[in-house]
This record gives sequence, C-alpha cells and structure tokens, in this order.
Amino acid sequence: MQIISHRGYWLQKPERNLPEAFHRSFDLGFGTETDVRDVAGQLVISHDMPVGGELTLEELLAIMAGRNLPLAINIKADGMAQALAKTFARYGHTNWFAFDMAVPDMRSYFHANVITYTRLSEVEPSPAWIEKAAGVWLDGFEGEWFSSQVIGDLLSQGKQVCGISRVAWA
Repeated sequence: MQIISHRGYWLQKPERNLPEAFHRSFDLGFGTETDVRDVAGQLVISHDMPVGGELTLEELLAIMAGRNLPLAINIKADGMAQALAKTFARYGHTNWFAFDMAVPDMRSYFHANVITYTRLSEVEPSPAWIEKAAGVWLDGFEGEWFSSQVIGDLLSQGKQVCGISRVAWA
C-alpha cells in the first residue's frame, strides 16, 4: 500500500495545490493527487476554474526535483493526453497515472500509452473500459461506500486500486 497526499500535504485549506503543500508532501516522501487543466496552451494545477497565477505542471515537476514519487493526475479538461505524456517524459517522471477524465476522452489516454485509471463510485457502479484500464480510482461522493471485498475483487482482476479517505474531505 502507498499513501499519497491530496492536493499536496496542506495544513490549511488555502494551501491546497500550492507550492508549499507540494514541497511538504515530497520532502516527506509522499506522492500526491492533484488536478490538471489547460489554460492558453499551458497545463496548470487547478481544481476549480483558473483565476490566474496557478502553478504549472512543469513547476510542480520541478518541485519534485527528480524524485519519482507517485502522482495521481485528476483530469479536469479534455484533450490533454499528448501534452501530459510529453511533459512527464521531458522531466523523466514515470511514476504517474491519469484518472477522472471524460469517458470519451479516455481513448486518447489509451492511445498515448498513458497509465489510465477508470472510476468506480456509488453512482458509477460499472467502470468505463475497465478491461483497458490499469487501475481503478475508488471514489465516494457521499462517503466511503466500498468494502474490502470490492477492493479484493479488483485486485484479483489484476487492477491497481486507489481509494480516497474521508480525511481528504476535511
């Protein structure tokens, strides 16, 4: 089992997805889940609509400074598969996967040979393209609905499993 931070290791909510939260996470040896979207041809770190001044994906990878810690990339916009793959390759970062993209856009991630996770939640009981996905992101919109049996079934299918803790909602 690996434990990763959620939008960096933040101590206060305003630190989420900011450099200090990523420095803290990486310096402690934790990878992270973060959100990527595109703005004017750049890949930026932003869960919500960008307002300007967001950290770029390249700046995040520079903070990681060659540490190949796990990165779970939550896709917030369509059409970024090739740009993501090229950016990670340029930085030599191989320990990452993409998830949560629109189902039609998943095809572009498979075609770009990006490690792609599908999503399983209490409102999405049938994950899209599970046979092609390397793993499953277990999500909970109303809390932790999944059991050890659900996780075991996915592992027995040869899938990696990433589950979110209620602590992430704090």
